[in-house]
Amino acid sequence: MKEDRSIGPELAMSALDEVPEVKSDAKDIVGLVKNSGRITGYQLSDGSTVSKEHGVAMAKNGEIKGVGIAHRNDSEYLKSLPDGDEGNNLSNLPSVSQGHVDADSLS
Repeated sequence: MKEDRSIGPELAMSALDEVPEVKSDAKDIVGLVKNSGRITGYQLSDGSTVSKEHGVAMAKNGEIKGVGIAHRNDSEYLKSLPDGDEGNNLSNLPSVSQGHVDADSLS
């Protein structure tokens, strides 16, 4: 018998520090900007690309849907909200070129 190693939605939600209320015109994250395997930014559904820090600020403002805010040490980052669809998890999104990050979004 195969063991189910997936975590339940309740446990996944408890790992989040904040789940912001989303605005009606909120964008989706459609790609990840990575440098040496680490996420440094996000490509949004309107085609813009923002830094990781700006993405967190936008999510806190309700401008990005489907994510919550978590932290590791002193760094905040975005995590997918559990919805039963593995395909839209941030870890399953394609990587995009770092050269397209908007300069205005860099901290």
